[in-house]
Amino acid sequence: MTSRLADRFKALKTQGRTALIPFITAGDPEPRITVPLMHALVEAGADVIELGVPFSDPMADGPVIQKASERALAHHVSLTGVLAMVRDFRAQDPHTPVVLMGYLNPVEVMGYDRFAASAHEVGVDGAVTVDLPPEEGQELIAALRSHAIDPVFLLAPTSDSERIRRIVQSAGGFVYYVSLRGVTGAANFDLTEVVQKLRLIRAQTHLPVGVGFGINSAEMAAKVANVADAVIVGSALVGRIAALASQPQRIVAEAAAFIGQLRAAMDNATASATVSGVRR
Repeated sequence: MTSRLADRFKALKTQGRTALIPFITAGDPEPRITVPLMHALVEAGADVIELGVPFSDPMADGPVIQKASERALAHHVSLTGVLAMVRDFRAQDPHTPVVLMGYLNPVEVMGYDRFAASAHEVGVDGAVTVDLPPEEGQELIAALRSHAIDPVFLLAPTSDSERIRRIVQSAGGFVYYVSLRGVTGAANFDLTEVVQKLRLIRAQTHLPVGVGFGINSAEMAAKVANVADAVIVGSALVGRIAALASQPQRIVAEAAAFIGQLRAAMDNATASATVSGVRR
């Protein structure tokens, strides 16, 4: 039995399209918005939803996503609450893959087996645990795999061939390439370096490779769409949500409109590249 992630990437490859994966923080700016927002992002063209689990010390995240966690935590959003949101989402959408992204501490508090079982029960497809290297994560990886959840790992611009090999051996679903040195939302995106690193990664794995950190516009998303299997957009979307925190009634429509712009730009770029013969 294949996973929702595998099925989605296979279908997109057949269509000659690149996955669009928006990231939002669960419960930001208030819990009641999250599930309607997830549905709206899918309607606007998202292929996978990356749902952030709020954490008090998100070390890999820049100020935009850090503040999103703070807003969610002010509403006491917990890992249990995030899983309940996924359950609510699945009541209407049994098809779109959902990947949780967060840090190890809440998972350890819940317990690896309980977390994996609960995540599988509500319909989670993958998990990114930012601060857990695969060398130290075998217990959690085993728990996730036993419940048909893909462990998704990050690769950095500084990852050499040996490090890539070791990480992809433990990875499932897709590989998340961090396209810049620094935290989420930084601005030093280098497409040439991304292309070079993707060659190294693809030499080590047949898993799809998503690119995130620093993609902040439709133009940039379109460029990345021609070289990656997925475009992951976080801070640019979360920043728009933050700007409307005092006007929550506007968030769902405006966030969806932004994702729709990215989807259109990406599809136009990949269609043009396919016709001209330069598609990866």
